[in-house]
Amino acid sequence: MSRNDKSSDGKFSGRQGGGQRKKSYARGNAPTKKTGDKTSGKPASAKSTQKTDGIRLNKYIANSGICSRRDADIYIASGNVTVNGMVITEMGYKVKLSDEVKFDGRTLNPEKPEYFLLNKPKGVFVTGSLEKGGKTVMELMAKATKSKLDPVGKLDTQAMGLLLFTNDGTLAKKLGKPKNGIRQIYHISLTKPLSPEHLDKIKTGVILEDGKVKVQDASYIADRPRNEVGLETNSTKNHVIQRLFKSMGYEIEKLDRVVFGGLTKKDLPRGRFRRLTDQEVINLGML
Repeated sequence: MSRNDKSSDGKFSGRQGGGQRKKSYARGNAPTKKTGDKTSGKPASAKSTQKTDGIRLNKYIANSGICSRRDADIYIASGNVTVNGMVITEMGYKVKLSDEVKFDGRTLNPEKPEYFLLNKPKGVFVTGSLEKGGKTVMELMAKATKSKLDPVGKLDTQAMGLLLFTNDGTLAKKLGKPKNGIRQIYHISLTKPLSPEHLDKIKTGVILEDGKVKVQDASYIADRPRNEVGLETNSTKNHVIQRLFKSMGYEIEKLDRVVFGGLTKKDLPRGRFRRLTDQEVINLGML
């Protein structure tokens, strides 16, 4: 059943069968429920595992964006959902945010996925402690949503430009993997002009202490002095741009990430953020 399928008989009621008499059992012959087991895959009983606090499991699933609450009840009854490794089939079962809930093996996030793009100013911390009393990107994102957002990837404190935020851990992990390195374009201003020989060297790939830096393209900025360079890379190495130029004897005066994936700074002033469109989220998922 897909996430958009609806149940064939509409709403469920607590009583089924109209005026039919309920089946009775002789004393001692009533069916018993079996306790769930991580290895056997048998569903857990409400009596042995039911919690009195927390959020209802069907609401947890619906909040994660999988399906509606009604359809979640169907999936739960079918054994598609596990809590902390145990199959749960009871209606009304409650879970805590600290529980691990999986749907067909996929870990769920009870919050609706959200995606934001920030045009980071220079001198703002992305991660780390604030011994120097500096401002963090989380302060800039404080009014975006009540959900807990995390930045995707890294951007040095003195660097500017695009930084993606989301509570979608699956997408963040995917975009952060080196083998899935996301396309990034930087506008770089150096303290002195870049020689044509060094520009060619960058294009062929500079070898640093942690390996070769793959650069898809590099060129001078049109109609600008030769200390201004555009560079495209999908490398996720730490401080890679700074280390690349430092290895050739150059210092960076300004570093601005102007493209991240298919996202650009168009109509996004420095220090401001915006919510991604549905199409932009789809495009990121295809990278």
